[in-house]
Amino acid sequence: NLLGKRVDYSGRSVIVVGPELKFYQCGLPKKMALELFKPFVMKKLVEDNHAHNIKSAKRMVEKVKPEVWDVLEEVISEHPVLLNRAPTLHRLGIQAFEPVLVEGKAINLHPLVCTAYNADFDGDQMAVHVPLSVEAQAEARFLMLATNNILAPKDGQPITTPTQDMVLGAYYLTIGLENIKGEGMIFRDYEEMLMAYNNGIVGLHAKVKVRKKLSEEDRGKLIESTVGRFIFNEHIPQDLGFVDRTKDPYSLEVDFLCDKSALGKIIDRCFRKHRNTLTSIMLDHIKQIGFKYATRGAVTIAVGDMEVPKEKSELISHAEERVDKYEKAFRRGLISDEERYGKVIETWNEITEEVTGALMKGLDPMNNMFIMAQSGARGSKNQIRQLGGMRGLMANATGRTLEIPIKANFREGLTVLEYFISTHGARKGLADTALRTADSGYLTRRLVDVSQDVIIREEDCGTTKGSLVGAFKDGNEIIEDLYDRIVGRYVLEDVVNPETGEVIVPSGQMVLEDMAEEIQRLGIEKVNIRSTLCCNTEHGICAKCYGRNLATGEPVKVGEAVGIIAAQSIGEPGTQLTMRTFHTGGVAGADITQGLPRVEELFEARKPKGLAIVSETGGTVEIVNTKKKREVIVRDENGEETSYTIPYGSRLKVKDGDILESGDEITDGSVNPHDILRIKGIDGVQNYILKEVQRVYRLQGVDINDKHIEVIVRQMLNKVKIEDAGDTNLLPGSLVSTFAYEEENNRIVAEGGEKAKGQPALLGITKASLATESFLSAASFQETTRVLTEATIKGKEDHLIGLKENVIIGKLIPAGTGMKRYKSITLDTEKVDDKDDEIEEETDEIIENVIFDKVVQIQK
Repeated sequence: NLLGKRVDYSGRSVIVVGPELKFYQCGLPKKMALELFKPFVMKKLVEDNHAHNIKSAKRMVEKVKPEVWDVLEEVISEHPVLLNRAPTLHRLGIQAFEPVLVEGKAINLHPLVCTAYNADFDGDQMAVHVPLSVEAQAEARFLMLATNNILAPKDGQPITTPTQDMVLGAYYLTIGLENIKGEGMIFRDYEEMLMAYNNGIVGLHAKVKVRKKLSEEDRGKLIESTVGRFIFNEHIPQDLGFVDRTKDPYSLEVDFLCDKSALGKIIDRCFRKHRNTLTSIMLDHIKQIGFKYATRGAVTIAVGDMEVPKEKSELISHAEERVDKYEKAFRRGLISDEERYGKVIETWNEITEEVTGALMKGLDPMNNMFIMAQSGARGSKNQIRQLGGMRGLMANATGRTLEIPIKANFREGLTVLEYFISTHGARKGLADTALRTADSGYLTRRLVDVSQDVIIREEDCGTTKGSLVGAFKDGNEIIEDLYDRIVGRYVLEDVVNPETGEVIVPSGQMVLEDMAEEIQRLGIEKVNIRSTLCCNTEHGICAKCYGRNLATGEPVKVGEAVGIIAAQSIGEPGTQLTMRTFHTGGVAGADITQGLPRVEELFEARKPKGLAIVSETGGTVEIVNTKKKREVIVRDENGEETSYTIPYGSRLKVKDGDILESGDEITDGSVNPHDILRIKGIDGVQNYILKEVQRVYRLQGVDINDKHIEVIVRQMLNKVKIEDAGDTNLLPGSLVSTFAYEEENNRIVAEGGEKAKGQPALLGITKASLATESFLSAASFQETTRVLTEATIKGKEDHLIGLKENVIIGKLIPAGTGMKRYKSITLDTEKVDDKDDEIEEETDEIIENVIFDKVVQIQK
């Protein structure tokens, strides 16, 4: 029951692009639709007297009589279907669409939902499912329709941003150039300008003036911009905040060059201001003109676009001279082999950068290849460098950079040796990708398992504890700024303007975008927010501690399965993270794990590779160097000394005379999270894991909201290891949930007994999943026999609180519309008295009638 179900009324087929579709539509092949909606069609045929009984209706459908098609059209209107593409990595892998009948055998998909599905049209297949019951249709329409899935749940950014040709078209349309045909012309209105453009009197990129009126009576004002930008703005809401409308009611809203990120900003602002419906209309407009002007612009690519910079040969000969110099110095014994190697690598990297600089400077802004990369449609600076500059240094199979650079580019062609060096990297890339997908999938599965029972259970848990958050910094480099950390969260105490003393965000309010910008602008460094990590709700989280639901931009509703969303948000971008462990030219002790293995190491709370030495106490640093060893001595206020021997080859992070806090790192490397828990306590370890996971993702350019990682960390830290049982019924050495521990202690204290003592335990996600209260969930995860035998011996009960347990026994999951509080809504206005059976029967009857009426309406 858990791993899969057989479904009636489903089909699958290859997908092709449907550029003419609306955002909420998909094209369904006629034959497929007829088979999927067969029972509905047969019922309708009998109702409309095309057939006398179901049997003859079935024959009509099988013979495909002409009237069947008309009936099918009626049946599918307003009846959404679900489309799914495997692998379903996050909840946007299944969305609902209104079907439109198409000829042929392929499903037509709207180009803008491809990003969410990670679909392309090179032969991908998708499955279609038909929601049968009225309730299922309502859920599909109101919760799963594509227009309700504009934002990505992982960071709240629009996921329906146009890509590739649409970006190219928008960029080409909004370019402004000098000395174009028709420059400086003045037009009476937009229509006149369009007529002039269509008749070839004025060019698309020419600056012209057009009179814009706000109403019929208005005299209007001449607005200067390019023809393309006037066309682009035609269906874009003119109140998105790019122009201050109080001072300037006339100018174009989007009067700048639109690349991919600009389009993202436009969609984001439109969504925040006008919500789903208007945004989806605007998206269709951008899609349509994007395709149209990408075709008109005829941007293509030829070998002539890859211009090799003239300075290249000179730069390379300079570099060769420098490398020779280092080679000679090494042979004379002036520098070591490691130093020589480092200098050579450095030289070639510098030269590669210089060649790239010269190449990019020399490119014409209307160069096809440049337009593609600059607009964000396809390709990058890095790829242009390999086509027209030089390929630069390559790594061998172990990840060590080879000293021999590839001086040629793809236009000039590689020599045999250069080609051979390139093959290392190319092959490793392919092998890595295959491994990464499997690893990332397994990580997602473990994350889902540990967090599946975290649901928003109540509006407010009433906690008085919060998290004091500031920007995450690594030295001077900001990993994640304060804005990203506080937007969409509730504050625990007033945030006050330090200059004027006025309250920016009152206590208990959610921080909105403009407030967060204000806080950052005023230089406030720390804000006390409600956080998932401090929530007092048992078996879940409260809505106030969670804050905004990123997928809707609204406060989260009770019943949202935030645990699953957190697991998917962390697991889905996992495939993009690199696998490799970085080699710094074979320096001992500097092998730090990065990318996906690092995320796994953190969530599994393992002792990391390349351990850093951590100061157990706070105090002043003194560094002692003798012939045999290096020592760091930390002296606290009472004059007590703790000395740490530094292994050979480790890099120190501290200087003589530095002041340390307990838990600070003395050498470079990763810290064991269990040490942090011991020294700095729960808050310290929560912050450490959060910061380290964010560092890995942000370095790869993946934005994930803090709250997803917090949900997982909360699950890793919700157990206590009992050290002394006192008068309680708890066993020493056993793991108990924090809530059970506190409850038992409160009971004993009330009776006048002695409390149990325990230490917070940090469990890795696999261990935490197996230590869950529910044995059904644990058994379906790993080590089934062990879990079941233990459960039997202990006589455990499963209270079916999480999602997995309910799926296994075939019940509706207790989240979303399956929650008790949504089921107990009575439709009868009279008060239902439990004792009064008659009223109960009447209520049932009313409910049946209401549902029956709904069915009739939907069928009408």
